[in-house]
Amino acid sequence: MFSSKKTWSAAALMGLGLAACQPELDAPRADRGSADFTSYVAIGNSLTAGFQSGGLANFGITTSYPAILAQQFAKVGGGEFVSPTFAPERADGSGYLKFYGITTAGSPIILSPGQSTTATLAGQTTPQTFTNNPADYKLAFTGNRLPLPTPTTGAMELTPFNTVQPNNLGVPGISVLSADRTASAVPQVAALAQGYGLLNNYYQRLLPAADRGTTDYTTFISRKNATFFTCWLGNNDVLTYATNGAVAVASNPFSNLTDTTSFGRGYRNIVRTISKTGTVKGVVANIPNVTNVPYFTAVTVPTIIAGIKANPNLPNAAAASLYITTGTGTVREATANDLLVLPSSAVIGSASTTPGNPLPVGVGYSGTQANPLPSQFVLDAAEVTAIQTRTTQLNNIIAKTARQYNVGLADMNSFFTTVALGGIAINGTANNAGFIRGNLFSLDGVHPTSRGYAVIANEFIKVINSTYGASVPQVNPIDYNALLLP
Repeated sequence: MFSSKKTWSAAALMGLGLAACQPELDAPRADRGSADFTSYVAIGNSLTAGFQSGGLANFGITTSYPAILAQQFAKVGGGEFVSPTFAPERADGSGYLKFYGITTAGSPIILSPGQSTTATLAGQTTPQTFTNNPADYKLAFTGNRLPLPTPTTGAMELTPFNTVQPNNLGVPGISVLSADRTASAVPQVAALAQGYGLLNNYYQRLLPAADRGTTDYTTFISRKNATFFTCWLGNNDVLTYATNGAVAVASNPFSNLTDTTSFGRGYRNIVRTISKTGTVKGVVANIPNVTNVPYFTAVTVPTIIAGIKANPNLPNAAAASLYITTGTGTVREATANDLLVLPSSAVIGSASTTPGNPLPVGVGYSGTQANPLPSQFVLDAAEVTAIQTRTTQLNNIIAKTARQYNVGLADMNSFFTTVALGGIAINGTANNAGFIRGNLFSLDGVHPTSRGYAVIANEFIKVINSTYGASVPQVNPIDYNALLLP
């Protein structure tokens, strides 16, 4: 699914600070230590699959952190690593967002396949039409839809990966709740996890056709005989809810915050399965604070309020402000503690569709004189706290499970907090969590660039080396692409 055209203000695109620490890139003699990389298997979600800029394509799969790790493991005796790439004539997979430049208003032009818009680029005076033509992609859709949730609304089927079971088993969109049929005690939820291949097209393409409605992810990964594994799961147990403005979708039981009981049951079963009850070495990663990614930080409340107050077409603009609908239904003025999601910028200031309310969307003068921004476009302060609290709870479960099965733990939560606060400098190049120009995050504001995935691979390598007495060499992230801007 592709989101609608994105527009953001120039001030909202300012990156975070550039001062940072310099990672160590010195390479001692390569050695595997006590780890055995003969058969490395990666399990996880979109971050493991190599998802970038709103889609999965070969350029992301081949620069995913598991692919980079496998490349480094080969230097210490690692075996073959099969990535589930699309056929060359389908290399663009599900498609991806493209960036066309900055408008005179300071907003980036970012389009999904099939989208078009007319705008004037900064420094120019003549409007022009930009079109992201699907014909320019080598897409991998078959033309059929998956049967769930309904045959007419299911995801577009992707061409299957019909060779061997790959080593990168990352499935975009998957959560612990949807990965393991034993996680939830609710029969309907357990049944959907077991039939997840009928719901998620990225999982569908990895499964044999006969298994789509009967094989949950835990069963699927059990078929792989790993000698070493990485597991980065759990992000979507909070992220799906967060990116929808803390609004759970009634028809999607995986769209809410996953409860701790279900998460613990499912996560332990997944790690127990892939580690063969602790006999296979590996590293698990915890959940970053999702509210630190550009999807929640690029569009800021102070910037939007300043724009409203400076609007010459708004009566008494100096008295106006940004008003939101909170998760409890309260209408109030937004504060700096509220987080606006990226798509909000295309909605704020748009013409009213509410009869009798002439104010643009998001604009108001008081709680009773406003056209508030709908709840799904904002995380209010209480919702932010709830998401962060649940993240901490789930990370405690991940840490306990790592100890239980005697595997390493990559603290991605702490690492990405460091990135959000100050960025990292690599060989004199600044990299941070800023949107578009920060180098580490792709155009969807959630998933890393190839350079971002290289940085992640190095974090895994640090934990592998310290946990298993290895000396797996790190990569130079500068060798990997950030966003390619016009």
